[in-house]
Amino acid sequence: MKGNEAIAHAAIRYGVDGYFGYPITPQSEVLETLEALMPWETTGMVVLQAESEVAAINMVYGGAATGKAVMTSSSSPGVSLMQEGLSYIAAGELPALVVNVMRGGPGLGTIHPSQADYFQATKGGGHGDYHFIVLAPSSVQEMADFVGLGFDLAFKYRTPAMILADGIVGQMMEKVKLPAPRPRRSEEEIRKQCPWAVTGRPEGRKPNIMTTLELDSYKMEEHNERYQRTYREIERNEARYEEFYTDDADYLIVAFGSIARICLKAIEDARAQGIRIGLLRPITLWPFPSEAVERLAAKVKGILVVELNAGQMIEDVRLAAARQLPIRHFGRLGGIVPNPQEVLDAFHREFIS
Repeated sequence: MKGNEAIAHAAIRYGVDGYFGYPITPQSEVLETLEALMPWETTGMVVLQAESEVAAINMVYGGAATGKAVMTSSSSPGVSLMQEGLSYIAAGELPALVVNVMRGGPGLGTIHPSQADYFQATKGGGHGDYHFIVLAPSSVQEMADFVGLGFDLAFKYRTPAMILADGIVGQMMEKVKLPAPRPRRSEEEIRKQCPWAVTGRPEGRKPNIMTTLELDSYKMEEHNERYQRTYREIERNEARYEEFYTDDADYLIVAFGSIARICLKAIEDARAQGIRIGLLRPITLWPFPSEAVERLAAKVKGILVVELNAGQMIEDVRLAAARQLPIRHFGRLGGIVPNPQEVLDAFHREFIS
């Protein structure tokens, strides 16, 4: 199935309570698949096409405040519209899952694939000092797997999580093993697991109130310091990555998503020519696997960062490297996807020629 379809199937099997979204290429199949599967008749999952991306993210905000497992999906311009709501969800310390299947920009741009939302996702596209956990799948299997992982991390740390997929992964078809179904949580389980949740006014108990407004500067500073403690804990515990051929590598390529797969083929071709290159694939873009970059940078002659953008992740690679060495970038724009030979040619231009 398509990566977008895998998201929908995995959401139902995870026991998601609600999906609120709006169609936009290249992720519309998430909503379309959910509508076709009609999970409201089998699991009770709410599936609602909102009138806009702004409405969708605020529905997620409301659902998350009640302790429910809720999510949305969109593509780059649509996620731009969601930024205020995402900032509110982060400030409310609420778990939620957002899927962004990236297309080219800026502006309306193109419906073709891109990885140019890296800054938007990892630096906090809305206002204020906040982060959310960002998972970058490189296969249809990971599109399915990261739904459960994203929700589990979101509830563990009470913070939004994002699956940041490029349009290639969203649209391509591969075999996928879907996760085993989980039952949706009962209201009693939600109250036990989420004592902070807004649940109305049970008899004899003061209701929880969800607000992100604080007019006392000292209390607002306390809130922000609490957020930052959570983010530091996430950075210590949740950085994920994959390494290929790094044990004897003279050079390193860093790439995420579908581009990492293209780079892996380029590396295998290079090794057939006697050039020892390794690959580091960040799985979490935030927290970024800085320690892995630093460790590998200490033993290679140079690093090539390959992305479907003009150069965004390269900034985090440079910050993490912790030593002076050549760090170069190769990227294509406008939805053009490089082949392995183009990556290898770029490597030769930067380090061999």
